[in-house]
Amino acid sequence: MSGLKIAVMVHNLRIDFMEALKFTADMGCTGVHMAISKERCPESLDAAGRRQLLQTVKDMGLEFSAICAWGGNVDLGNPVNLQEHIEEGKRLLEFAADLECGIWQGHCGIMPHTKDDPKWARFVDSFGQLCQHGEKVGARLAVETGPEPPEVFMQMIEDVGSPALKVNYDPANLILWPAKYMMWANEPYDKEKAFAEYKPVEGVKVFGKNIIHTHAKDAKVFPEGRREVPLGEGWIDWPLYVSYLREIGYDGYFAIEREVGENPKADITKAINYLKTL
Repeated sequence: MSGLKIAVMVHNLRIDFMEALKFTADMGCTGVHMAISKERCPESLDAAGRRQLLQTVKDMGLEFSAICAWGGNVDLGNPVNLQEHIEEGKRLLEFAADLECGIWQGHCGIMPHTKDDPKWARFVDSFGQLCQHGEKVGARLAVETGPEPPEVFMQMIEDVGSPALKVNYDPANLILWPAKYMMWANEPYDKEKAFAEYKPVEGVKVFGKNIIHTHAKDAKVFPEGRREVPLGEGWIDWPLYVSYLREIGYDGYFAIEREVGENPKADITKAINYLKTL
């Protein structure tokens, strides 16, 4: 049985980009998951700049697993500035295609949990416009799991009906989001209820081959609140999660995301070593 394809979300290391690439290569990983922002790498980088960026990564023996943009600041169900967001999304898809990964991973707002909500049709139309462009340029939008139960997101994929709308499966988010909703509602956290609805691991069976990228991240809910924790220290059953992904034929990257913690380099090193055992 082959080992997992491991990528590092390089900006999480909080070090220089070239140092981050060297760390990734030295740890025996092959994937670079890069966040796009005006500070780190503007998506308006010209064609020559993109070729140079791609070559720099290739020279280190690496490849892009996906680009990451829209960490929660865009809602495709909101009509305000919607067309501007869609045009930006089209450029991000072009960027992903130029970097030869062809995957843009991002949050796109909170989908309504029922099709009766007028926002549902707006999401379908927005995703449709983006995906039509994605099909044209050879890139796919992998929306990150978390805000919606898997069945809701899967219904959206079916309604949009494009091969360019896919899933970035983040199992930890499927713990963190329902805990957040319960906190907003001033309800006590109910693990059994939350796991039954959001299916942090079993959701893989709902999405099946629509999963094209996954975040390797862990989480747990404590009496004082929800929290991302180092990989292997949370509530995700990683051996089971990996086995489910293997069953659906997943051959993509496990991209290590570590957004918090005082020593991300140490946590990411630990995560890499842990994933290698799987």
